[in-house]
Amino acid sequence: MTAPYPSPGTHGPTPVPELLAPAGSMESFRAAAAAGADAIYLSGKRFGARKFAANFSDEEIEEAIRYAHARGIRVYVTVNTLIHDRELAVVAEYLLWLYGIGADAVLVQDTGIAALAREVVPGLALHASTQMTIHTTGGVWWAAEHGISRVVLARELTLAEVQRIAGATRDSGTGLEVFAHGALCYSYSGQCLLSSVIGGRSGNRGMCAQPCRKPYALVAGNTDEFGRPENIKEIALDEHYLLSPKDLCTWSRLPDLSGIVTSVKIEGRMKSPQYVAIVVSTYRRALDAIAAGTWKESPGALRDLAIAFSRGFTRGYLFGDRHDTLMGRAAPDNRGLEIGVVTGYNRDHGTAAIRLIGGYIPAPGDGIRFSAPQAASEWGFSLNSVPEPTRDGVQMVVPRALTPGTRVAVTFSRDLENRANRIIADPPPDLARPVPLDLAISVGPDGRMTIGGHIQVPGKDPVPFDFSPDFCMEPARSQPLGRDQLEQQMRKTGGSRFTIRHISIDYAGNLFAPVAKINQVRRDLLAKAEEVLVQASLPSPEAIARAHDRWEKIRNHFPVTKDPARVGADDPVLALAVYADTLEGVQAAAGSGAGIICLEPDIAMAGHGCSPPSSRQPFAQIVQEASEICRAAGIRFIWKFPRITRDSYMDTVLPALPALASSGVGECMVENAGTGFALLRSAPGLALSGSTGLNIFNSAAVSAAGQYRTLTLSSELSGNEICTLTALAGQHGNPPAFALIVQGTCEAMITEDCIPRLPSHTCPGINKNRKQAPAEFLGLRDETGRVFPVRADGTCRTRIGNAAELCLIDHLPAIRRAGIHEIVIDCRGKPARYTREMTRIYREALDYTNSGQKTSRDPELSSHKEEVRKIACGGITAGHYLRGLVE
Repeated sequence: MTAPYPSPGTHGPTPVPELLAPAGSMESFRAAAAAGADAIYLSGKRFGARKFAANFSDEEIEEAIRYAHARGIRVYVTVNTLIHDRELAVVAEYLLWLYGIGADAVLVQDTGIAALAREVVPGLALHASTQMTIHTTGGVWWAAEHGISRVVLARELTLAEVQRIAGATRDSGTGLEVFAHGALCYSYSGQCLLSSVIGGRSGNRGMCAQPCRKPYALVAGNTDEFGRPENIKEIALDEHYLLSPKDLCTWSRLPDLSGIVTSVKIEGRMKSPQYVAIVVSTYRRALDAIAAGTWKESPGALRDLAIAFSRGFTRGYLFGDRHDTLMGRAAPDNRGLEIGVVTGYNRDHGTAAIRLIGGYIPAPGDGIRFSAPQAASEWGFSLNSVPEPTRDGVQMVVPRALTPGTRVAVTFSRDLENRANRIIADPPPDLARPVPLDLAISVGPDGRMTIGGHIQVPGKDPVPFDFSPDFCMEPARSQPLGRDQLEQQMRKTGGSRFTIRHISIDYAGNLFAPVAKINQVRRDLLAKAEEVLVQASLPSPEAIARAHDRWEKIRNHFPVTKDPARVGADDPVLALAVYADTLEGVQAAAGSGAGIICLEPDIAMAGHGCSPPSSRQPFAQIVQEASEICRAAGIRFIWKFPRITRDSYMDTVLPALPALASSGVGECMVENAGTGFALLRSAPGLALSGSTGLNIFNSAAVSAAGQYRTLTLSSELSGNEICTLTALAGQHGNPPAFALIVQGTCEAMITEDCIPRLPSHTCPGINKNRKQAPAEFLGLRDETGRVFPVRADGTCRTRIGNAAELCLIDHLPAIRRAGIHEIVIDCRGKPARYTREMTRIYREALDYTNSGQKTSRDPELSSHKEEVRKIACGGITAGHYLRGLVE
């Protein structure tokens, strides 16, 4: 496994992390390089999580890597989407190609792709994308054991959690990367399906339509006996973009990250080259100052960052911001830099008096935005005249009347854009990152010159090179070229990518050569050094050939056909599993025909979070009681873990695991590979099953998850894609049992934001002064009228469900023929009456389906579907089962 890159900025007293910059186009790539990035991440036209960026053609990727390596800059290529079985062969060949052209690493989300890369191109470094949702110590250790050299941690972690993970995984060989600047996702990355369930455009396929930036109304009401909302009313709020976070800016806290993480990452592959130049250069200068011990905050730097682009800044979860300090619910677009407030308007002259704050003086060409107090409307214009100074600000000509109190912001600065363009065209000395050369020059008595040396690139071994000019110095007739003069000429590297760090010269000083000739030698030398540097970043032809041989041996495991035959003549007998989160739900499912019950104890009731202590019951007691209920009924019991299991949560539950296991709790279900790693390390004999949070999307991911008894397939797969997956998995050995969620409210988002606190700005679970109980139902209503149910747990973590329930009851025969072994009803967050009735309906449908050859249009199944429709929340949908995702 490749070791994490050491800190490139260790030239001063304080080590600093790598500065990783975004590039969505070749222009932005050059801007990032000019602005001082240590590494740049980009995507090709396929398989990247930002399909709506310009992105790079294959030729541009090759050009970018060569351009970067000639400057000592690393390039990471994103392959961070979930991959269909029909694409696995193409992705494998893409990885081979990236390895051959010298990509420094690839970022991956799909565990199947990570496994495929390890098998085919083990020399290609793997970075776990934030789309993998790694947020625990166990997650990093899992990554290390699977050949991943760096983990991009979930953005929801605090600095204390990052410090803890860094300390606990210091010997793993896997580095840590955190986002430092740019847009934030509302949901945990890799676990967000909102865009997918709304319009079929999946963030896990790089197609996110950003529904979190749309307006929503908060609604509340009562619920009936099945948990369906009644008497829904809108809760009046001043803000409407309820899911829109501010932009992350950790610039002022960079010293706190130094020495802890390997890399700090700037988001922005959808941004302009000028944005990249300003943001990267600002962070570059800060990191250099930290390394040199001269760091101090600069209001000018924060001003530049805000004008470049800002939805309002937050320090993020990383530095303790939450709720109102993290969210920008007033507006989802660029807020720029607030510079003042209108104090008066002169109708006769069409001028506004503005009191300035912060010292920024607007200039012609600036983009100005006005936000009136207590009004939803905003407007702006491009300033085309010079404002007149006043005692406390300026007076400017404006095209519309303004009322006193209107806030004024700058959203574009002509001066800042000009500075950005100058950085791109001709980087200033403090941003230049020349590659150090150590030279040893020897001039023999015959005048022949030989030059050897090393090129030193941060994070890599020195690259040796040698060069022999094709000319000879001549005996001096009068004035010889002295040793000092030769050194002086050879040190002149201005305009090149190099700087001469050390030089030794073995020369008697008695020969002559024209200065122009020596200058030509220097230029040829630097050109040779550049080529050597580029070539040194490439794997050897032998290594490339071995990688191709490895691929040829397994290529036939990954056919391009969409419908391979499934191994095995008999269709499995479908078992019925139910997800529950209360003992009442367990009892209801057990009494209505469930064969498997997976209990995920509600954190609010299990001794965790901010719910009142009087309402809690120890989680171990809940798990134990549920296990006994199932044992008495002859039902397979599984302790299901939440999708997010921070280290603090695992600290509480892991000590109880041995006692529960000895009492008969022998199987756990996880939604995250890190959780599974921690459980197996704590209890090696434990049976493990996986749920949808694992994002099992292809047969390679199934093979990579060999320790699982049952794997629940991704809810973003179509029926045909499920058939392909199970067929291919069956051809590769003994796959686990496959499960599929067929009923319930799909969890579209999971977030650390607490939506129930919006009306009172206090978490309902800890608001001791509330005058009434919290609403039984909370939801988010979008512009089309759809209502997405909201459910919060005792940690103020919020789950947002789809507006309609998934229902595949009429497709059970096809699901059985596809090789699925277990169907799942998700009853979490539902009352016992719902669980009882829904389990009964599916039990009857399942018994009918298992009894013989049935079709998906069977009248009896259609009748059961109508029963489901009557008690489902928000109607029913087949999800992606019939048509799949938008591609």
